[in-house]
Amino acid sequence: MDPITAATHSDPYPFYAALRAAGGLAFDPGLNLWIASSAEAVCAVLHHPDCHVRPTHEPVPKAIAEGAAGRVFGHLMRMNEGERQRCPRAAIAPRLQGIDPRQVEALVRARFLQEGAEGLHQAQFIGPASVVAALLGFNPTDCHRVSELTADFVAGLSPLSQAPQLDLAHRASEQLTGLIQERIEAQDSPLLLGIGQGFEGADPDSKIANLIGLLSQTYEATAGLIGNTLLALIGDPALRRTLREAPTQIGSLLAEVQRFDPPVQNTRRFIAAPCEILGTALNPGEVLLVLLASANRDPQLNPQSDTLLLDRPNRRSFSFGSGRHECPGQTLAMDIACATLTAILEREPLLDQLTWCYRPSVNGRIPLFSERSRTDRP
Repeated sequence: MDPITAATHSDPYPFYAALRAAGGLAFDPGLNLWIASSAEAVCAVLHHPDCHVRPTHEPVPKAIAEGAAGRVFGHLMRMNEGERQRCPRAAIAPRLQGIDPRQVEALVRARFLQEGAEGLHQAQFIGPASVVAALLGFNPTDCHRVSELTADFVAGLSPLSQAPQLDLAHRASEQLTGLIQERIEAQDSPLLLGIGQGFEGADPDSKIANLIGLLSQTYEATAGLIGNTLLALIGDPALRRTLREAPTQIGSLLAEVQRFDPPVQNTRRFIAAPCEILGTALNPGEVLLVLLASANRDPQLNPQSDTLLLDRPNRRSFSFGSGRHECPGQTLAMDIACATLTAILEREPLLDQLTWCYRPSVNGRIPLFSERSRTDRP
């Protein structure tokens, strides 16, 4: 195991603890990366002005730079610094905070939930992005299409993507751009109108790109959060009993799972200027792998950090980022996940009949479920 493959390992947390014990900020010569593993180091990196989200010489990954997906990527606030980050964030973040959780719950319950592993897949991956699409004013048929296109766009952003995924990502970007432009012109979505007011005078391509970014961030992070919460329930029958007796605890469980076993295990930062972090001199061009999941388990941040506690006092987490690039959709993602888990658990699924594997990724921890064969069932 190394700090990258750890993201999809069955239990990376003892490995993360060993990294923290060896020093919160250390260089890995094999990976040619600095590794930030402690809460102190992760916080310092995420808040440092010279730690950027993209390398200066490559603002857009080479694999997608010449296509439609690259044009979208180049505008994303989470992949930019300065005004190109601040303007779209100021336009989108306040509007997301104002979404009524009851509206989110109604939209989740309007999605058709199937039984078994296929139903879980729909709930994990298709449902959340469909909810965001509905909030943007898309009709139910188009919501499903937008969610599928979002999946194609996301699949092309991974360093593991091959030519077929890249081609699909470019086509999806073009189609999403057209669909969102139609919704903007319709002027009948309160959320979209509010976001549009925040973008007045800004590049219209930035508005569309960051709406695609909202869909894509919802797609992956929420899928992982729902899936990892189900894994916590599968692994702990006592926890399942607690949830059956007190379903209102689902929100507390999600809040703890996003700390305990987060869907985004790591992120990267790129040194833009000579700087010093925790006494270590760093040079332009050097890369930091920021282990968010390790920091969440740092006992200096959360006492009893390796125990899942529903009623954890003063819970602290880096799962949604921190500082200027903290995820603006955290509340919305948690509301969608809470409503989705509530709907799933009301159907009393046979969780013990599921098996799973983690989707290949260099930073995401997203389980894919399937049903056990009859011969494998206990």
